[in-house]
Amino acid sequence: MIKVAVCGAYGKMGQEVCAAVEADLNTELVARIDIQGDAYRTIEDAKKDCEIDVLVDFTQPASIYENAKYCLNNGINIVIGTTGLKDEEIEELKKLSETNNTGCLIAPNFSTGAVLMMMFSQMAAKYFDNAEIIELHHNQKKDAPSGTAIKTALMMSEAKESFKKGNCAEVETIEGSRGGTSYSDIQIHSVRMPGYIASQEVIFGSSGQIFKIRHDSMDRKCYMGGVLLAVKHVAAHKDFIYGLENIM
Repeated sequence: MIKVAVCGAYGKMGQEVCAAVEADLNTELVARIDIQGDAYRTIEDAKKDCEIDVLVDFTQPASIYENAKYCLNNGINIVIGTTGLKDEEIEELKKLSETNNTGCLIAPNFSTGAVLMMMFSQMAAKYFDNAEIIELHHNQKKDAPSGTAIKTALMMSEAKESFKKGNCAEVETIEGSRGGTSYSDIQIHSVRMPGYIASQEVIFGSSGQIFKIRHDSMDRKCYMGGVLLAVKHVAAHKDFIYGLENIM
């Protein structure tokens, strides 16, 4: 039985993770960690009382890096669903994971459909010289662009150096109207609006055709299969993984 703690347990994602862990025959929920309710207030407090094999973190961009460092330095395997980590922070967590032989899986998205969307976009990138990403989330999401959009652009960037072939010299009459420029000059546009949970559309273009790949999440339960897959992986393998596609 894998003993699991959930950080951010009373958030919308955290509540779903707690329910999924309790329902699975191979996992046991040993601690809820949050700043509200009857939860432990810190990971350190939970560790004093509980044996924790894996911690699942769905908190805030401001706290995830320190949470992850604590876990990796104290023998707690961690699954990270919180987005907002910088490239250099991810690299540092990879080093800590390898040095301490403690599992760390970072996934910008745990939905199998969203991961397939990212993988299909990586495949399509080989055949198009122009591409942009539009990501749409609820208006309580603090970081922009989303981790899924950043990871998608990173995967696509392996195909070529720039996705702006043939574009004219651009002038923004309103700053930011072209979105943010990411890997290989891929523009990412972020929408924040009530009604959405998480959606992403990758648009490819070439002479005479437009190709779109889109994924929509309508219920947070769609992430739970991926979360449990990640929990079981880090508990068994104790390695560093960036992206759920690497264990699917």
